[in-house]
Amino acid sequence: MDTRPQVVSATPSRQVALFRRVFGPIMLRVGLFAVLEVPGRRTATPLHVTLAVWDVERNTYLLSQYGVSDWVRNLRAAGDATLRRKGRTEAFTAIEVDGDERDRVIAAFYAKADRWLKQDFDRLPGAADHPTFRVEPIRSRTGPTHSAES
Repeated sequence: MDTRPQVVSATPSRQVALFRRVFGPIMLRVGLFAVLEVPGRRTATPLHVTLAVWDVERNTYLLSQYGVSDWVRNLRAAGDATLRRKGRTEAFTAIEVDGDERDRVIAAFYAKADRWLKQDFDRLPGAADHPTFRVEPIRSRTGPTHSAES
């Protein structure tokens, strides 16, 4: 039985949307944001989503602040995707986590997020309302699948 929440996703507040528009390019450049490329679950067309990336205990995570959004549904369906961060693109397998592991990622989010992000996050009150994925790099036989981008 699938116990994952099927909560309708929330939308960013006006303050968060403005922050993303103004500071998003800077956050991408320094590596706090990344671009997720995942095939659409219906069309298989690659879709690009800018997300915050959370590094917790030597692992990289993607946390959905707004519930079960389209990128979450697409990533669940695809399982594999790519993440472009700090000028590098890396193929990965998404492992959805829950329990203590998800709670540690949420704690890292709360430690770094400003009040506007926290207010948006709290519109969906339960930890289970925030799908969280551990990024497991896909390694080729010759090493990691990193490629430099200009």
